[in-house]
Amino acid sequence: MSKVKIEWSPGFAYAIGLIATDGNLSIDGRHMNFASKDIELIETFKKCLLLDNRIGRKARGGEIDKKYFQVQFGDKNFYDFLLDLGLTPTKSRTIGKLEIPSDYFADFFRGCIDGDGSIGFFNHLESRHPQLRIRLVSAGNGFLEWIKGEISNLYGIKSGWIETKEKEISSLIYAKADSIKLFEIMYYKGVEYYLSRKYDVVKKFYGRVAELV
Repeated sequence: MSKVKIEWSPGFAYAIGLIATDGNLSIDGRHMNFASKDIELIETFKKCLLLDNRIGRKARGGEIDKKYFQVQFGDKNFYDFLLDLGLTPTKSRTIGKLEIPSDYFADFFRGCIDGDGSIGFFNHLESRHPQLRIRLVSAGNGFLEWIKGEISNLYGIKSGWIETKEKEISSLIYAKADSIKLFEIMYYKGVEYYLSRKYDVVKKFYGRVAELV
């Protein structure tokens, strides 16, 4: 019996974005895991997929302190669906293009940013004008190239760039006015699922586009 209802919706697409960035598929072909330091994100993930599994704690990277919340669940049908989308048990290095419906790409992208991205701003050292960055981090450079291409094709936002630093970790970055455009796409009127602390950063920029261009 399937635990997750496989039907595209804003919440479903948002959860897929979370899985694509901070989720994990077990090699057993059935179980999945999603972990985050934000309990709010775990609870939202459960709500999006209508899961009733308990929330546990875990450590990462050889650490002893269990700083991360997690939810684990088994669902063979949903697991196979994720494989069909393009996800794999070793997705951190192999992830590339995913089969995401264009109508729900904004929700998927918001899930990616909430999972393994950041929204931040700082004052330029010379002009003192506020500078804005939307950044998505991934070990899969092909995944970031695909997202960059989709954002260009769907929304006409072409100025993002990809930086690769140590340990082959890459970042897709958007700055200034194009980040504002992405905000309006990601946080459309009536949007329901998002991480509050990142949206709080977004709200600081509404009405200030002229300062950013």
